[in-house]
Amino acid sequence: MDENKPLKVRLTFSVILVGVSLLFAAVVTDHWAVLSPKVEEYNATCEAAHFGLWRLCTKRIFMQEQGPKEKGCGPITLPGEHNCSYFKHFTPGQSSEIFEVTTQKEYSISAAAIAIFSVGFAIIGTICVLLSFRKKRDYLLKPASMFYTFAGLCIIISVEVMRQSVKRMIDSKETVWMEYSYSWSFACACSSFVLLFICGIALLLIALPRFPQNPWETCMDAEPEH
Repeated sequence: MDENKPLKVRLTFSVILVGVSLLFAAVVTDHWAVLSPKVEEYNATCEAAHFGLWRLCTKRIFMQEQGPKEKGCGPITLPGEHNCSYFKHFTPGQSSEIFEVTTQKEYSISAAAIAIFSVGFAIIGTICVLLSFRKKRDYLLKPASMFYTFAGLCIIISVEVMRQSVKRMIDSKETVWMEYSYSWSFACACSSFVLLFICGIALLLIALPRFPQNPWETCMDAEPEH
């Protein structure tokens, strides 16, 4: 038996918890993408937006003259009147016309649903690891590693769906949005994928039984014949 196995499991689990924290931060925050229209006039207000899986937030920003390469409204960190609303397909009765007209509901619903699956897999994996810390329950590490791997795959699929959503939005002729950038929630989702996927595989390798290093180890471990 590998004497360092409990230490390896705890170290891997610590990194996984960082990935799970990044996953939760990405799912609940509204800074996946930042959108802005092209600015033709300065010393006036323009409307920029940022959104996540559930909400769209708009901000009216007073624009002053920018550099020659900066044509969009923003940055979004500038002070201005701020307004957030949940997407209409999640909360009927609330208005989010900007998002509804310029992109497809299917993209938003798909990205949110896949992210929920990712959160579910991460929670189940964490429960399995915590239960495995009890004696004679190391067998729970293998399903836990698979759950974490699935969680990483789901969140990166959600990221790709969101990326396609933004791309189609910008390419649409019906939208006023001309400039876009991905923000810190998007980076949290990508980072959580890397940590969960890699550490999920690492946890699986740790959980697997150790292969004999010498040919005679298998013979020595065999039960004597009666």
